[in-house]
Amino acid sequence: MTHPSTTASSPAELAAQYDAFHTARARSTLTARLYAAAMGDDYPDEVAASSSCDWPLLGLMAARLRMRPRQLLVDAGCGTGGVGLWLARALAVDLEGLDISPVAVDRATFRRTHFRVSAGFRVASLETTGLPDACAHGAVCVDALALAANRTHAVRELGHLLAPGGRLVLTRALRRGSRPLWEEQARAAGLVVEHVDERPAEPAMWARLYRLWIDHEDDLRRELGDDQADNMLREARARLPALPGRRAVLLTLRRPAAEPSAPGTIATMTPPGRPGGPASTGRTPQ
Repeated sequence: MTHPSTTASSPAELAAQYDAFHTARARSTLTARLYAAAMGDDYPDEVAASSSCDWPLLGLMAARLRMRPRQLLVDAGCGTGGVGLWLARALAVDLEGLDISPVAVDRATFRRTHFRVSAGFRVASLETTGLPDACAHGAVCVDALALAANRTHAVRELGHLLAPGGRLVLTRALRRGSRPLWEEQARAAGLVVEHVDERPAEPAMWARLYRLWIDHEDDLRRELGDDQADNMLREARARLPALPGRRAVLLTLRRPAAEPSAPGTIATMTPPGRPGGPASTGRTPQ
């Protein structure tokens, strides 16, 4: 889900717009129904995510994470928690979710009783998570990297959460003709690119969803209000023309099991520290 970010000019304003969206969505099932119509049989009803997360993506993320029971999974940009909660239950791991929206975090905290997993949620940005280095063996970030002021800094922050051998899986997309920066961003975070899985059906899903938003303008205004409807319609009309040629992938980055050592020294399992402290917050369009 990206539409609140189309008009926000600061992290605080962005958080307020996401709060307004999640508050509106809690009053109506319309948004979920439109996502379900766009995804068809691939819609994971229990997850109820406002993102491109479908059944194929859930299965692929579970396989790429390769986590053991009781390890810690971080869901960065968790929204109302469905993706992380589903994965935590499927993999028998503990969960720590973070999101910029306090309303989303409250909703995720409420939903954990349904999934019956050990989970905590906090208000935080992708660049300043507040979590300690090497605390997790897995992390996911689904359609949320656009919230970062600097994606390289955000990937570095998320990478520092990984213990040696841990994996970060995140969705990425490229416009036609753009060059991927995945290798450079992974290297800056001390990670290696382990897999790049293509998601060829993702652009068509967004196209179906955006057309549904446009076709249901009256319903959106009636059930979500004019502000939310305007944001969604603005996104749909701006992004539909850019979808042809879009490349969507699931990127798996891994922290090496042993960190490189200087000549003549013994390699240790300690991940690198955070140079210069946490990155500043803000936003850059994806």
